[in-house]
Order: sequence, then structure tokens, then C-alpha cells
Amino acid sequence: MEYKVKLPVFEGPLDLLLHLIKEQKLDIYDIPISEITRHYLEYLDLMTTLNLDIAGDYMVMAAELARIKSKMLLPVEEAGEEEEEGGGQDPRAELVEKLLEYKKYKEAALELRSMETKQGEIFTRKSDNPEYEDEGGEFLEVTIFDLLNAFKRVLKSVSYKAEYEITVETMSVTDKMSCITSILDRISLMDFESLFSDSATKMEIVTTFLALLELIRLGVVRIQQLRSASTIKIYKV
Repeated sequence: MEYKVKLPVFEGPLDLLLHLIKEQKLDIYDIPISEITRHYLEYLDLMTTLNLDIAGDYMVMAAELARIKSKMLLPVEEAGEEEEEGGGQDPRAELVEKLLEYKKYKEAALELRSMETKQGEIFTRKSDNPEYEDEGGEFLEVTIFDLLNAFKRVLKSVSYKAEYEITVETMSVTDKMSCITSILDRISLMDFESLFSDSATKMEIVTTFLALLELIRLGVVRIQQLRSASTIKIYKV
């Protein structure tokens, strides 16, 4: 697949690590490196599958996690010698410090954003779709990570069909973008899962998801979520 999407919502590897720590309910002061590395690499694989334009910083962090993991796995004797050379510091200490600093910065940025009145953001907390507001409840900001999690669920639900189906005609990302906007012209609001046919192949699912990301980036559609429900809603701006 040659179509490549670059989104400004990817804020870097620290943002991804913070998301994983929150998602997996991990202690930021005592990060299980093997577990966080596994989840981190799974996300990189997913980004590669989607042909997303991954910054080099993500690969640098992957190497850093591997380095920390190798130090954590050293025999006690060797680990003790390395700790003496490094002043007895936990191999994770520098990473934890960076994460805490970034977390503080991000929380401050979110606080400032919540004070803004501008409604032109790609991902917004307040709906300007009357039909959606009728559902009631508090709105959550939908992040790229929420979308990727939803996408992973869709992939799992149809993955067993991918090897047995032959696609006679493959639609491009541009074609899928037109399909999505045409649907939203008719029904105004749709669930994320309804974008994907039960009989879709993996390639069709990936193409559809890339089309949605591009429509979001261009500000053609918006996505929102109710606190009381996990379903992501899509509507045309």
C-alpha cells in the first residue's frame, strides 16, 4: 500500500508510553519494562500495517526500551556491577523522569485547551451535532489511540476471513473517503464499527481506516464519544 498518512495528533513516543501506562493501569514509578515494551512494539507494528509516517523518535524509543529491558534481565551479580558504574541508579529512572516531565507538560496543555472557546479542532469535546447531543451524557475527547484501539478490535473480529477471501476490485483511500462522506450525507451520524463490512478483507479494513484518518485530518468529519459508552461516533462537519 503506497498511501501514507501523517497526522499531527501523534505527539511522539512519550505520548504513546503514557497512553499505554494509563491503558494498562501500570505504576509510572515502577514500570514493568517487558510488558510496556511488548505493547509499545505492538503499536509500532499497527502503525506500520497502516503505513503511517512514523517519526524516527519512535524507533529510538524502541531501542531505548530494549536497552533498559536487557539491563533489567541481567543476572544479579552483573546488574550490581552496572549499578555501581552508574551510581546505583535504576535503569528505568531516566525514562520515568522524562515521562513525569512530559505528563506535567501535557496536563498543562490540556488545561489550557479546555479554557479555549474555539470549536475548530479536529478532535473536540463539545458536539455541534444536534442529533448526537440528544443522546445525552458527557463527551470525551477521542484520541488517535482510542481510534487505534477501536481499529484493533475490528481487525481481530474479521482477521480469520482475510486469508480466504479474494478481492476482485480494490478501492483506493480516495474512493473510500468519497464513500464515507456519501454515507454521512444521508444519515448524518454513524458508529465507527459500522464503517466496516463483516465480509471485508484486511486490506479493505485498512483502506477504510486510512480514509477516515484523512477525513479527520482535513476537518471534513469529526469523531466523538460519550463517557457512558465506548462507541465512537462519526459525523460530517
